[in-house]
Amino acid sequence: MYRGRFAPSPTGWLHLGNARTALTSWWRARTNSGKFVLRIDDLDDSRTVPETILGNLDELRWLGIDWDEGPDIGGPNAPYRQSQRNDRYEAALQLLKSNGLTFPCFLSRKDLRALSSAPHGQPILYGATERQANSLISPQKILSGKLPNTRLRISDSIVSFMDVIAGKQSVSAMERVGDILIRRADGAWAYHFATVLDDTAMGITEVVRGDDLFSSTPTQIILYKELGGMPPLFAHVPLVRTAEGKRMSKRTGSLTLRSLRQAGVPANRIVGLLSFSLGLIEKPKPVSAIDLLPYFDINRIKPQPFSLSDAHLTWLTTF
Repeated sequence: MYRGRFAPSPTGWLHLGNARTALTSWWRARTNSGKFVLRIDDLDDSRTVPETILGNLDELRWLGIDWDEGPDIGGPNAPYRQSQRNDRYEAALQLLKSNGLTFPCFLSRKDLRALSSAPHGQPILYGATERQANSLISPQKILSGKLPNTRLRISDSIVSFMDVIAGKQSVSAMERVGDILIRRADGAWAYHFATVLDDTAMGITEVVRGDDLFSSTPTQIILYKELGGMPPLFAHVPLVRTAEGKRMSKRTGSLTLRSLRQAGVPANRIVGLLSFSLGLIEKPKPVSAIDLLPYFDINRIKPQPFSLSDAHLTWLTTF
């Protein structure tokens, strides 16, 4: 059976881009007569906004999205909040350690940035240079009592996968992934590690998400292999951007469902605009999420980002 999911991080109110991905994932599950799982990815306690944990669920329901399993209704794979799944992550880490696949890493983010040749703001690859630097400082760090990060040592390989929207992809693990962070020195679990474990445990067969996470997929596929799981299919949806061409962000409060709802914008206008942005309908029109089900076809999704113009926003807020 098809099993899809949406897993928001409760770091703020959902914006139009989040809503677009959630709708796409929900439509995909429902058109495949599958199950839809809602999980809260609240690993980062320092960034969690408590009121959005349940608030995000309310936003999704208002938009017309329902789910078969989730933190508020339970299910066979509970708990559905990552902050409550620590014992599962700990057991998986011990398995990796017992197989000799992990190593302690004492390099700080500052150390890694200094060693990296990647442009500022780009992901830092942990490769041969970083391994050597870590081996040189490890003895003194151990003697000082400093706690290390934990990383998974990878081997040289080609990681290939078929993206439902973007097609076949192949990358070099050593050139594009590097050794993978599993747990930070402060005890916090890495996003990729927790996500792979939870998607495996919850039987997720396809992950629909924004293409800002496209580069994360090879990392996660390696983790699936090392943890004995079967990778799901992936479908990376191009992002919605502001009229200025910038990606939306919870941190900046970009066009949130909460603010639009408070302004009196009906959910069916949001669904209609987002359906148009995906290429599912020819022009924006008020329509409910369930009414779009017969028209949903993932092959119709446009492969490029969608920019919200002033005209789009005027249509959205004029009713």
